[in-house]
Amino acid sequence: MIIHAIPSNYYITMYTKTGLFGILAIGISSLGFAQQQTDSLSIEQLDEVVITDSKFKLKRENSGKVITKITQKELKNLQGRSVADVINATAGIEINGTRSNAGQNLNYFVRGGRNRQVLVLIDGIAVTDASQIANDYDLRLLNADQVESIEILKGASSSLYGTGAATAVISIKLKEASKDNFAVNLRSTLGSNQSQDENDYAIENFLNSISINGTLDAFTYLASFGHQFTNGLSALAAGEEADAFNTYNGYLKLGYKFSNTFKLNAYASFDDFKAEFDDGFNFSDADNVSLTNQYRIGISPEFKYKNGSITLNAAYNNVEREIESGFPTKFNADSYVADLYNRYNFNDQFYTVLGVNAQQNDIESFSIPFGSSDFNQDINPEDATFTIVDPYVNAVYVSNFGLNVNAGLRINNHSEYGTHLVYSVNPSFKKDLNFGYVKGLASYSTAFIAPSLFQLFEPSFGNAELQPEENATIEIGAELGVKDKATISVVYFNRNEKNFVDFVDQGNFVFQYTNIEDEFTASGIELVADVALTKSLKLRTNATYTKVDDDLNLRIPEIKVNAALNYQVNDKTFMSLSYQFNDDRDDAFFNSDTFASETVNLESFSLLDFYVSHKIAKDRVTIFANMNNVLNEAYEELFGYTTRGRNINIGFTLSL
Repeated sequence: MIIHAIPSNYYITMYTKTGLFGILAIGISSLGFAQQQTDSLSIEQLDEVVITDSKFKLKRENSGKVITKITQKELKNLQGRSVADVINATAGIEINGTRSNAGQNLNYFVRGGRNRQVLVLIDGIAVTDASQIANDYDLRLLNADQVESIEILKGASSSLYGTGAATAVISIKLKEASKDNFAVNLRSTLGSNQSQDENDYAIENFLNSISINGTLDAFTYLASFGHQFTNGLSALAAGEEADAFNTYNGYLKLGYKFSNTFKLNAYASFDDFKAEFDDGFNFSDADNVSLTNQYRIGISPEFKYKNGSITLNAAYNNVEREIESGFPTKFNADSYVADLYNRYNFNDQFYTVLGVNAQQNDIESFSIPFGSSDFNQDINPEDATFTIVDPYVNAVYVSNFGLNVNAGLRINNHSEYGTHLVYSVNPSFKKDLNFGYVKGLASYSTAFIAPSLFQLFEPSFGNAELQPEENATIEIGAELGVKDKATISVVYFNRNEKNFVDFVDQGNFVFQYTNIEDEFTASGIELVADVALTKSLKLRTNATYTKVDDDLNLRIPEIKVNAALNYQVNDKTFMSLSYQFNDDRDDAFFNSDTFASETVNLESFSLLDFYVSHKIAKDRVTIFANMNNVLNEAYEELFGYTTRGRNINIGFTLSL
């Protein structure tokens, strides 16, 4: 786990390799490989439904947004992987930390952005952690076995989802109750967890989950529990002691359908993890521990009427974090969220959403001053709090001649910095042809990132005068579909960033969070190809070229390629061979000898993974196995930190 010697918003220079990208793009289209997920510009089934871009269930073909949908079927073919690892194979996304020790901090680099520009939704509710510097949600808290599907909406989406939705919205839908009266689902996985230098394949990775669910007339219930314990791998490459990761997840969801027009769902969950980590300042073993406990409760009533519905998503989220190290700290953060919206379908061509979103966040923190043995309060929650009240509207027009338009507007009212307006316009056009179709899309959307409570109120570094960061994103794309054969697409994106919040040296060893006057730009191209060689054999690929201003560049690969060859051997057996290439990247570390940050270049790397599953016992049991980093390639994901070598996992799923 990294405890940064410099803030996570400190960025270093990146080199340009445009020529290499062109060569790779040509090679990819020739190879025909593709990603395991389904981008909205590479969907095999045109009637697939997406929700995240409009809050309506619309056919993917009528969406002009760039959406990746990861279905339950695809998740079943990725068993044994974390949520972050699954998302990391999506075009335009680099989640740094997924290839390291299981407890490693995660950094979300979407289209050259950062953690604070990514918004995570769970069952439609925005989840954030006010105790984090970036106010971001930690995906390590989530158990992949509890997830039904994932939609990833890229581009600025603050007009529909508010603060933080600047580069992506990751919408995670948890599993629903079975239609049977009683059902049990059990999954167990065990495997190795070793670096490239080890070859004993000791069993150090254990993942187990169980779910009991069902439907009794109008009543539905689901209770699930998950546990992961991973050991055997040190956080540091030079470390000699293993650093364990231990997490527990519990989830309870109850629903009742009072009538054909009104239903109510209520849920409660806890997610806890304990991650051991080393001394990242001196790059030496240490007995440090990071503890995080999350508790969530919420309700979601829905009232349907002719041509429309009214929905309320309301939740309370509490996060307690403690760092046990040479600099012990404690955090406690509360978040109250309510999203009330009315969906109305005028005539199956014109859809509108009118809503209001309200939030209240607060944070409390403690540390032990030098020379003391007791915790003192650093941040008082009575001061470190803010409220947001956002009215918003979104409209979708779906014509019968191919033109589709998605547009939205939001007025953000923040207790600390006042009123802010964001909007989006997204036209697209699809033309049916004899061999398939062609589709074009364009969008212009704005977004904002509210300063976090830590940035506003931390007594040593905070700045109550901070203004929100502002983003404006342009997207232009095209898609070519050949009936039952292939889908090929390309999307260009360009994002301008203003009021960037950085950790600035004020002189005399005084640092403070400050808005930067300079504007920054991130741009790039995403290529996606989906080729069905036969009914059973499919080749999928995505490649991303990202160009970021030098001041914003840290651990972001200029070129990234994901590829997979999926083979459905028969109705019982599935096999997959996947590949990932990451270009070389710059990283930064704190030199404890010179007391300064230094830049280092990390070499490019390629990873090859293999997966196989087979159904037995009348399809009630699925056994599976995967081998990661088949070639046991040695590489660095973060400077000085360990990465996983060749590892094998085996497991089974039982459904009764």
